[in-house]
Amino acid sequence: MGHNHNHPHSSSSNLKTAFFLNFAFAIIEFIGGILTNSTAIIAESFHDFGDSLSLGLSWWLEGYSKKKRSEKYSYGYKRFSLLAALINSTILITGSIIVICIAVPRLLNPEPSNYTGMLILAVLGILVNGVAALRLKKGNSLNEKVASWHLLEDVFSWIAVLAVSIINHFVEIAILDPILAIVFTLIILLHVFRNFKQIVSVFLQGIPANVDIKEVERKIKELNGVESVHDIHIWTMDNEYHVLTLHVVVKNKLPYSKMKKIKCEVKKIVGELNIQHVTVEIGEKSEKCDYINC
Repeated sequence: MGHNHNHPHSSSSNLKTAFFLNFAFAIIEFIGGILTNSTAIIAESFHDFGDSLSLGLSWWLEGYSKKKRSEKYSYGYKRFSLLAALINSTILITGSIIVICIAVPRLLNPEPSNYTGMLILAVLGILVNGVAALRLKKGNSLNEKVASWHLLEDVFSWIAVLAVSIINHFVEIAILDPILAIVFTLIILLHVFRNFKQIVSVFLQGIPANVDIKEVERKIKELNGVESVHDIHIWTMDNEYHVLTLHVVVKNKLPYSKMKKIKCEVKKIVGELNIQHVTVEIGEKSEKCDYINC
């Protein structure tokens, strides 16, 4: 039986930077929303406070997930990063419901806002969230990807706020502010549910999206000396660290050196698919299989 271990390095510094930027700006945003009487900005501040909480949690759990394996967690703590992404998505769904509850009454009774203040906050929002989003976009973990989507959505939200503030400088249309808040929320929910589906798939040990199990089986069967392949199981710990186990049946009476070579060739094939942890069992055709459906 063979094992291949490769531990790619990734840092939680991106999440740390995004957390401090987002939290500081959420405070400015909330105060600015009250002073400008903008529902869209107040709604966005609630969203950013939720983002800050989830980013802080993501930062802590991302670091925690780097701990080495222990007697309790034989695969290590990688799933804690995924847990942060799940909690992050749940927080955003809850925050979106709160935003809608705030925006709907203002939709029915629109009020004018301080559009100059909105414009200044919009420019700041684009800069702050843009910097944070670019930092997180460099990461590969699902945790960082979920967080970066939130921040990118914030950038587009602030671009919309900027547009509304400019329009209202020339033609006052107070109802645009609550409409904007509701549109932001619906866009956020769309992406959250899309990411949520991927997170659930990883938790349920679904095959990684970039891995074709049939193609893996075909390539291994083509190796010289291989009779068949079965009990292939591929799953991912956190959408970044993939695991594979399989049973390769070879021709009878193959020399040990040839079996060892087959094992190395199998590891090379799956290594090209970014599978970091591989367990290969090799047995001869005449051997009895220990698996139920062999």
